[in-house]
Amino acid sequence: MNTGFVIGESKPTFVTAITSRPLSVGEYIKIDSDEGEILGLVEKSSVSSAAFADVKNFDEAFESTEIAEINKRDKTYTAHIGILGFLENLRKGQSIIPSVPPIPGTPISQPTKEDLEAIFSPQKEGWVKIGNLLREKSIEAKINLDKIVARHLGILAMTGMGKSNLVSLITKQIGKLKGTVIIFDYHNDYTTLNIPRINVIDAKINPRLLDADQLSEVLEIRDGANVQQRVLRMAFTKQVKESKEFWKKLETEVEFIVNSEDKKIKEIRTSAYRVQDIIEEAQRRFEDILDPDMGDPISFIKEGRTNILNISELSEKQANVALAFYLQQLLKDRKDASIVKHGRSKRERNYKFDSPIFVIIEEAHVFIPKDHDTSAKYWAAKIAREGRKFGLGLGIVSQRPRSVDLNVLSQLGSFAIMKIIQEDDQRQIAAATESTSRELIAQLTSLNVGDAVLVGQWTNLPSLVHVEEVKEKIMGADQSAVNAWANAEKMNEIAVESTQGLVKKDLLLD
Repeated sequence: MNTGFVIGESKPTFVTAITSRPLSVGEYIKIDSDEGEILGLVEKSSVSSAAFADVKNFDEAFESTEIAEINKRDKTYTAHIGILGFLENLRKGQSIIPSVPPIPGTPISQPTKEDLEAIFSPQKEGWVKIGNLLREKSIEAKINLDKIVARHLGILAMTGMGKSNLVSLITKQIGKLKGTVIIFDYHNDYTTLNIPRINVIDAKINPRLLDADQLSEVLEIRDGANVQQRVLRMAFTKQVKESKEFWKKLETEVEFIVNSEDKKIKEIRTSAYRVQDIIEEAQRRFEDILDPDMGDPISFIKEGRTNILNISELSEKQANVALAFYLQQLLKDRKDASIVKHGRSKRERNYKFDSPIFVIIEEAHVFIPKDHDTSAKYWAAKIAREGRKFGLGLGIVSQRPRSVDLNVLSQLGSFAIMKIIQEDDQRQIAAATESTSRELIAQLTSLNVGDAVLVGQWTNLPSLVHVEEVKEKIMGADQSAVNAWANAEKMNEIAVESTQGLVKKDLLLD
């Protein structure tokens, strides 16, 4: 049954159609061209009324309602349709754009359920359900897990739109396959995720494994305090790193600088005093975080499990150093594993992980910022470029895409984009995702919680999807302040009644 006809100037990638009913943005249509059936996606939809075209006041508007009701030809439904490729090829996972644009007057119709299922719900290994098509709720939307590990993933949305739910869902699906996932949990959102094979780790830093600049960041020496940083570099010797009494040895080295009679060293004595204070203070403040006796932090990550690395206790600088360390070590481990498996080196190599790993960085704008360099950004960019060769996938999650480094964003092969209002964010997404049209990005403001535009290599085609809710995710939702206040008031009343009861009892005893 015809839904409408192609009109106006058509192009191989884009047509306009007049339809018999208003089409929804995100709806799929079929164009019956001479070369074969073509699948298209409605990217923009509008309705106009001839009766209301030149209305200037209320009376004219009132009269026009009667005219519009009588005249069946009053309404014009226009759809702007992006062409996705020949339907036959899309069923095989190939997107081939027609060389000749559809001729104006070509009829359009709705694809069948079988047409859409073949594309969006392929029955192939590695494809898992993530939700349902937003406009065709009976069709399951599936994603290819191989592609996100091999070509990386970006999840971008305003706060509260379902980012952590999607992360939990992907993690849950990988967990079913006994894959290895590592989530750097900056806000303690996932430690209560109630899924099998979960391994929660409180992130700690072994200062022995850092270089002097990283130790300076962890101890929170100010960025501009160059002399203090120099003192730390002088004191942080190989002997300190290998000493059983790490902190004591480090303090001894700084003490040596303080007491030195060397004329050049005397000039930095004041800064050395300050470094002494900083080291002493760090031991007290970061007792639970800085552990020189903890061994290799990577050894706490378990293969074949969902590893939640809780970095919520760390300051931003400390989390940056910790993240950089883990990313560096994971890339090295996967490289060594790959080299051993392919027999390209006679040198003995030790590695921990036999199979691919998917790493997820929450709050990516903090660790992979656009406007300045960080050590975590360096290693994330390196994984984005090289990770696919060694089976190390990168997933970044951010509510401020405009603040994430574009070089890293543009290396990601797949995206889930949820509600985004800021134009700066939309521009950054458009720059990073070539397959997302301007019309589709304009629709991001109208998405509801849980709705997402999926683009890139993890789907056969761009799609609007409603992501299913993960019941096992307990934390991360908005907290009700009203309920919390009401419960607190009840508890206060109970406490008062209880205290009064005790008082009366005491009086009776007297």
